[in-house]
Amino acid sequence: MALWVFGYGSLLWNPGFEPEESVLARLDGYHRSFCMLSVHHRGTDDDPGLVLALDTHEGATCTGLALKVRAEEEAEVLAYLRERELVSSAYYEEHVALALTDGRTIEALAYIVDRDHRQYVQLDLETQARMIAHAHGGRGPNAEYLANTAARLDHLAIHDPDMDWLVARVRDISGTERA
Repeated sequence: MALWVFGYGSLLWNPGFEPEESVLARLDGYHRSFCMLSVHHRGTDDDPGLVLALDTHEGATCTGLALKVRAEEEAEVLAYLRERELVSSAYYEEHVALALTDGRTIEALAYIVDRDHRQYVQLDLETQARMIAHAHGGRGPNAEYLANTAARLDHLAIHDPDMDWLVARVRDISGTERA
């Protein structure tokens, strides 16, 4: 059975591997949410950022990309993804059913937030925007992560009103502070 990975955040624009196939996909029962504190990649312990996670929510759907890993690269890609995504154990791996836009249904590996982990948060959009505007981690500014994800969602014609609001608000915060 082929290894598929569900991309909904940074895996959309920076999967870290060249997929054999990439197809728009829908995951039911979850939504894309800035609900995970980033203390490594996009923030620090003293000034955490926020990154996207799949969070369970009844009736929700999350549209993203199903990324098929080349058979000869499966072990290497899986090791890479585990090192990248499980750095703090805030995510756990789960195989989920994805509905592809071409009509297929597949099983894919997804990284889902652990609601019991200390990095799990539920914050209003204004608080999210302020954190994202200021945080900076090992992989760069949190605002860059937001901008790259929003741009890729736009390119894929995936509408996310909260993401659009956050992009505009982070831009306002950053512009006001520079003035």
